[in-house]
Amino acid sequence: MPQPLFKQFLFYAQCFVLAGLLGFFCYLVFYTQVYEWANVWEYRQLFLKGWLVTICLSAISLLLSVIFGTIAAVCKGSKYPLLRYSAISYIEFIRGTPLLVQILVFYYVIAYALDLENRYVAGVLTLSLFSGAYIAEMIRAGIESISSTQLESARAICLNRWQTFRFIIFPQAFRLTLPPLAGQFASIIKDSSLLSIIGINEFTNSAQQVNSATYSTLESFIPLAAGYLLLTLPISLLSKKLEQRFRYET
Repeated sequence: MPQPLFKQFLFYAQCFVLAGLLGFFCYLVFYTQVYEWANVWEYRQLFLKGWLVTICLSAISLLLSVIFGTIAAVCKGSKYPLLRYSAISYIEFIRGTPLLVQILVFYYVIAYALDLENRYVAGVLTLSLFSGAYIAEMIRAGIESISSTQLESARAICLNRWQTFRFIIFPQAFRLTLPPLAGQFASIIKDSSLLSIIGINEFTNSAQQVNSATYSTLESFIPLAAGYLLLTLPISLLSKKLEQRFRYET
């Protein structure tokens, strides 16, 4: 069998298997058991509100995490020891501790000490700082991937440090880090579910409220999984396309 036909056959075979598994799962969920979907349907507005809140929280957290990550990446490569070791400490501490613990400590200790009562602001800041540590490493890797010959060329045409970063380093580093940044956005969406621990009315918290009101656990959390999949799947596909495109360009 020619290779293009074999690849096409393999693709359709995989789709057939996945469709069969999905159909079998739906059969187990909807036909072999008796579930009270009507009770959960009455809370559809609550699900929608929580889903939209999750989108807003994730979008704001992504923007702030890119800012925090960029600052941390630049400081980590700084020649000043105070900035360099501060950035290293921040990155290692955030990456080495669970997000759930960070949320609890930030909200019940740091936010309380700063008299920050808005749990949405506290949750977004915590999620942004957490994601920013990972984005900092992505940006650092992108910056270090720039060849030394380009930096020497920048010095040869009398570009200062800021101009070198602005016109040579940052554009290329951004292009290289864009695919993993897309994947990190999907992680932010899923990590935002932990914000329900401090009472933020996002998507997971909405499912928990419906579960408490209806005692319908599976009926409450299947829409939750579908809602997150609806958000993260397009981002994952976009991330893969960006990786393939930039790999082809390089």
